[in-house]
Amino acid sequence: MSIRERIAKVYQQIPSTIRLIAVTKQVDPQRMRETYIEGGIRDFGESKLQEALTKQDLLGDLDNICWHFIGHLQANKAKKVLSHFQWIHSVDNLSLLQRLDRLAQEMHLQPSICLQVKALSDPNKFGWTLEELRLDISELEKCQTVQIKGLMTILPWGLSNQEKLTAFSAVRDLAKDISKSSSLSLNELSMGMSGDYLEAVTSGATMIRLGQGIFGSRE
Repeated sequence: MSIRERIAKVYQQIPSTIRLIAVTKQVDPQRMRETYIEGGIRDFGESKLQEALTKQDLLGDLDNICWHFIGHLQANKAKKVLSHFQWIHSVDNLSLLQRLDRLAQEMHLQPSICLQVKALSDPNKFGWTLEELRLDISELEKCQTVQIKGLMTILPWGLSNQEKLTAFSAVRDLAKDISKSSSLSLNELSMGMSGDYLEAVTSGATMIRLGQGIFGSRE
């Protein structure tokens, strides 16, 4: 199946309002160009800064690309990520968020941010637990420059379909609760990857992040 066919299949399964982000870790720039031209994709997600910078240079002739940083962000790379990405999905602790807010103010930028949360206990994932995020709401509200748009989550492996639905729904409900009880408007839900995006969409995802579902299995 071609990249174009895989993208068409995904679009047949999701509402037109869902933002499809192509996860391009280890995907060469030529295949990304094909994704842009043949598949109509404009949102690309990268998790490694240096790899992303190389690709951005090589694809600089393509208009209207929106770059999403989706990997674990180390504080010492925050400034460079702010310079090269419009969206950061993986802001996983308060200290990092505050650093991004300070830097964005200095750099006259207003990046779109998703706060990474863990719907279920998982030692292999970063992020706030749902309860930890509730406790930090008053501090989140103090951010002046970054645009906190919503929540992001990555589920553990091995869940049943019902467990996936329950976990994604818990993140959705948290976003709704925070939006009602604070000055934050968490309207975006970055939830779902190639193995669970259908459950994520059912549970209210507004953005899905697909790698294998677009490019096939990585070698």
